[in-house]
Amino acid sequence: MTDVTHPEASVPPTIGQVTFADIGAALRAGWSDFKTAPAFGLFFALFYVIGGIVIFLELDVLDQSYWIIPVGLGFPLLAPFLAVGLYEVSRRIEAGEELDWAKILGAVVNQKDRQFPSIAMVLIMGFMFWVFVAHLVFTLFMGLDPLTNITTDWREALLNRNGITMLLVGTAVGGVMAFIAFSITVASLPLLLDRELDFITAMISSFQLVIQNLIPMLVWGAIIIVLTVLAMLPFFLGLFVVMPVLGHATWHLYRRSMSFEE
Repeated sequence: MTDVTHPEASVPPTIGQVTFADIGAALRAGWSDFKTAPAFGLFFALFYVIGGIVIFLELDVLDQSYWIIPVGLGFPLLAPFLAVGLYEVSRRIEAGEELDWAKILGAVVNQKDRQFPSIAMVLIMGFMFWVFVAHLVFTLFMGLDPLTNITTDWREALLNRNGITMLLVGTAVGGVMAFIAFSITVASLPLLLDRELDFITAMISSFQLVIQNLIPMLVWGAIIIVLTVLAMLPFFLGLFVVMPVLGHATWHLYRRSMSFEE
């Protein structure tokens, strides 16, 4: 179905230095790739947009809008897998290969036979654990009664002492979990697409990249968060541009920050 070959990587990649200039260059390259192949970017972004809208509408219909906060923060834990197609597009543009729909979609589908299912399970478990923790934090600070009546006056329930404390604690816990998820996926997903490597080594290499370049990578994570939140404000429609650009840029940042001895 696809002519993609993945070089063997018997040893972990060499971790390079990431600078703010690298981040800027990656973003520019991401924008360039999006302009080069906008149809692919819009296609893969469509899943983000539809997913966000469906989640929002379901919560709104069920009258449980307060769950938008933990679910909205948890959704990005699963979303990186949709970026595989964007990585493949960028890889093909970089290599001068044909941008063929069958080959690109085939490359995405073929990930099921490689290491992606394993790393997917790690993130899915993390997502489920985050939802559990969010529910637990809510119960600890708000008690059991608000779980039944908060839907009628959730602003009043949240904007008191317990509610504000809950939001602060929940944000701190969520921030730690988001940092871990970001650290183990920011480079591991494009790395697994690019090389035949086990997912444990890929996640460790990604985490090492973040730790060794902590400030620039935190800035990169902040850029992702800010742009994603802004893109979600107009009923998720901004994701049609932001997600493809960030996906392509992530590939280029990986290529700038990791190398293998050929």
